[in-house]
Formats: sequence, structure tokens, C-alpha cells
Amino acid sequence: MNVRQALITAANPRQRSLPLQILIDRDGVPRSALEIVLQEAAGAGIERFCVVVCPGDENAYTAACGPYRAQTEFAVQAEPRGYGDAILCGRAQIGADPFLHLVGDHIHLSDATASCARQLLDVAATEKTSVSAVQPTHESQLTSFGAVGGKLLGGDLPLYEIEAVLEKPTPTLAEQELLVPGMRAGYYLCFFGLHVLDQQIFESLEAERSKAPDQLLGLSAALHQLAGQRRYLALNIAGRRYDIGGHYGLLHAQLALSLGGKDRDQVMTQIIELLGQNPR
Repeated sequence: MNVRQALITAANPRQRSLPLQILIDRDGVPRSALEIVLQEAAGAGIERFCVVVCPGDENAYTAACGPYRAQTEFAVQAEPRGYGDAILCGRAQIGADPFLHLVGDHIHLSDATASCARQLLDVAATEKTSVSAVQPTHESQLTSFGAVGGKLLGGDLPLYEIEAVLEKPTPTLAEQELLVPGMRAGYYLCFFGLHVLDQQIFESLEAERSKAPDQLLGLSAALHQLAGQRRYLALNIAGRRYDIGGHYGLLHAQLALSLGGKDRDQVMTQIIELLGQNPR
């Protein structure tokens, strides 16, 4: 797969302001969360971006793109009809070519030389198929993520062939449906907020929508359908995801950026001072 475009979803009405929040990146530069997401993709070789937004948000998001404004166009999700519907809203801009999909409220920090997006794109190019980033996640967090079940493939990479996908399963359901041989007890492979997909995901989403046209359209059911039709892989990314929409998520992401950047010592000093001023 030669992937040169990205689709970023940012149309959840309850979280529409999150990608516009300002964070201090690892270089000490203030950037919007959206710009950090675009930077992740651009650094991995992506040249063109489509961001799916709520009606009326185009101007605010244009300003938040920073240096990537000229490379970015917008698709509007007219009504909040679900995550999968938001992806379908970008179909016209994406066309028939494969694409990198990111969510606008996740920050990714790599633990390797290559960025999280680059790791995923390299696997897609080698394996020539759709691949999603995953991370072992404790069962206490399962209801916040989509999760996959499958089998570990041989080779140097922690790469899995996906056999099942469930959206925010309970621990009981995950134990029944999503066991992965070799995974430690109480942990499951959950989505990381990065996917490399192609035209078939749009067809799967349309098929899912036709089953229940009046219901919200998610993504996981379409990915489950994809796994049943063709080879679909998951890569255990060497990195960490930070959902800025979670409880203290923005704070957690900012601390991770700061402690992994050039201002680490300054931030550590400030944290220690705060702890000293607020003894328990």
C-alpha cells in the first residue's frame, strides 16, 4: 500500500472542541491537538488530509491546522449519526485510494525510533493489506475502546491476524470472544486510534448501515465484517496513546508530552513543588 492521504474524524458533538485545545509539544511549542495529530501523519509521509467536522466548525479547525492548512480539506457530518457515519462522510475526498485513519482526540507518542503512524504504514506497505494499531489494555478499560481477537503471526513484529472485533465489550464478553493466545490474564488488544484502511471499509460501512438505517453507525461492526472477508491485521504498536477526551485526559497527554520533551526537568521541578504545597 502506498498511503499518501489521511482521514481524521473530529465530529463528535460532545467532543468537538477537544482537537482545538492547545498543548505544549515535546519541543516546547504551543500547538493545537489537531496540529499534533496532523504532524504525526505528515511526519510519516502523509501529504493530504481530510478532517470530518461538525457543521460550522470549518473556520475554527482551519485555524487549528497550523502549517498544514493548505494540505487540509474538510468534510461535514451534517448530523451526529455515529463514528462510522463520520468516516463515510469523508469518502468523496478520500476516493479509491488507501488512507491512514486517525481520531482527532488521540495523541500518540512512540517508544521507538519510528513514529506510531510510521510503524503502522510500514506494516501496511509490507503486508499489502489493511492493518490497525492495537495495544494491550487492562480489562478495566475495555468499555472505552474497540477490541480485537486473533492469533499471533510468526516473525519479528508483534503482528496479529484479526478474527473478531467488538466495540467496548464487557470483560465477560471479551473473555468469551476476544482471547489472544499468549496475552497475559486480564489484558486484551484494544484499538490505538490509528488504522490503515482502503475502499472496502466504505463498502462494509454501507452494508452495516443498510441493516439498521435509523441507528447510529459504528466502526467496529464494519471492521469485524472486514476480518471475515479478507486478511486484516493488527500491530501492537511500540508507543502510547492518550485519549484527551477521557477523565483528566488532556492533563495526562500534556504531562506525557512534557516529560518526554526538552522541558522535562522544568516540569518535574514544578510537579515536585506542587506536591510539596499540597501535602495529604
